[in-house]
Amino acid sequence: MFYEPTKGHGLPHDPSKAIVAPRPIGWISTLNREGKINLAPYSFFNAFSTRPFLVWFSSEGQKDSASFAEETGEFVANLVSRELAEKMNRTAVDAPRGVSEFDYADLAMAPSRLVAPPRVAAAPAALECRVTEILRPRALDGTQTSAVVVAGEVVGVHIDDAFLNDGRFDIVRAGNVGRLGYMDYSSISDIFSMRRPRWGKD
Repeated sequence: MFYEPTKGHGLPHDPSKAIVAPRPIGWISTLNREGKINLAPYSFFNAFSTRPFLVWFSSEGQKDSASFAEETGEFVANLVSRELAEKMNRTAVDAPRGVSEFDYADLAMAPSRLVAPPRVAAAPAALECRVTEILRPRALDGTQTSAVVVAGEVVGVHIDDAFLNDGRFDIVRAGNVGRLGYMDYSSISDIFSMRRPRWGKD
């Protein structure tokens, strides 16, 4: 089949998120100027540079995570392990502003080192970030979309020693959770390796 997204797909459910999948989940913790804490999962999340280490998350609409990050210039991207998947899902609740998702999901907080927002204590890894820019992308016709893209530089990295194996982060042990389409998720349980080819060396 072929379809043009602006004209509809004709399927019972939108396939776009299932096609662009799996997507890593940035479990974003933020703090506003009044000290209110927010924790929410974002599957529009990824890294886009290593030097400097830059990550981004995108909010479909001006939600608390984007608002708080814009207010204070900081956020933490926590990794979701398979063991934390159900609690992560609880933090996706549309709670009133000011309600702590940490409390709602019965999650312990841990202090960050270089930024004010706390991190998820049980997360296998967490990235402390300072906001570098906030983008509001436009559509082809020039109209502003509802997306709010928050980019940040990672200034501190926490790794639980239990997930280090011979100096490498063990993503299978952590069972990194990714978002698929619809209501589906994946957890890493198998990996394979391939060396990048070098011209003239194959």
